Amino acid sequence: MLTHPIIATIPRLLTQILLLLCLCLSPLQAAEQSAALAEGLVNPGYAEKPSWFRDSFLDIREDIAEAAALNKRIVLYFYQDGCPYCGKLLQDNFGNPEIAALTQQHFDVIALNMWGDREVTDLAGEASTEKAFAAALKVQYTPTLIFFDEAGSVALRVNGYYAPDEFKLALDFVAGKHERQGSIRDYLLKRIAAEKATAQTAALPALPGELAQPLQLQQTLRDQKRPLLLIFAQPNCAACDELRADVLKRKEVAYSLSNLEVAQLNIQSKATLQTPTGDTQSMADWAQHLGIKYTPSLVFFDPTGQEVFRTEAYLKSFHLHGAMDYVITQAYQHQPSFQRFLQHRMDRMQARGFSINLLE
Repeated sequence: MLTHPIIATIPRLLTQILLLLCLCLSPLQAAEQSAALAEGLVNPGYAEKPSWFRDSFLDIREDIAEAAALNKRIVLYFYQDGCPYCGKLLQDNFGNPEIAALTQQHFDVIALNMWGDREVTDLAGEASTEKAFAAALKVQYTPTLIFFDEAGSVALRVNGYYAPDEFKLALDFVAGKHERQGSIRDYLLKRIAAEKATAQTAALPALPGELAQPLQLQQTLRDQKRPLLLIFAQPNCAACDELRADVLKRKEVAYSLSNLEVAQLNIQSKATLQTPTGDTQSMADWAQHLGIKYTPSLVFFDPTGQEVFRTEAYLKSFHLHGAMDYVITQAYQHQPSFQRFLQHRMDRMQARGFSINLLE
């Protein structure tokens, strides 16, 4: 079954909201770590926070009001020294330029040590400490991020580490004040529906020399009498983007492409095409009929319209070039094992003094 990239994030997002992902240190270890250090020293595992985090006096009500005046919202980031997932949050998420810009535009982030002793004025105006405030908010593991609205209510709570793409969805949810219309699950379902509708009509980035739409594949095979390569892709597919931007532009791959008719198909598109057997179907329906489960998938047809080979995995230059030559030379007719074909190819190349890097 095909899974849209954003659909795949729902179970993880909802699970991460509900489940403990990272208890980096036991309370006893953390308490020991929070002991006073000599001036100028830091705890083991201390990670420097981004310079654009809010330098707060830790009066949370005041922070919320000042952020609201700038049309921003407050995020409390609870961390502990030595927490590897806190380090990933700082490096992979807040270190991502797109996420950093989005966060700075819509939020003021305040870092609080889950076991710290700095004084905090809580939401009721009472004096507290970082660790007491964390306990009152039921912070049990790190990182925990609590997003507050302008009235001081919790708009979203992120318990544990989210990968950058999932984290950006959480930022979008709160930045757009979507909690006023429903839960984050409702927001994601609406977003999926909108993206699916867009994907059905979205045009894939063009490939040089590809067949023009609408595709008349049976007619093309009759006219050109050459093998046909169909690249099944979809929007928001990083592997598809890499294939177009890098692998297909390699010189050796381009040589092989010159011996093939090439077309791209959006597996979510309702646009119709003529198949190699002459039927008229939508791209989405035909992809389902062919059992396409992964993008990009490459399906090869001989000049008579018969499928002769396909690849359904992430391929780099050596394997992709090999797949094309496997079809162009009709090696599949006498060597049914593609892996043996590749091994023979590699052995011959190395015997001629060429080094092979399978990951280039």
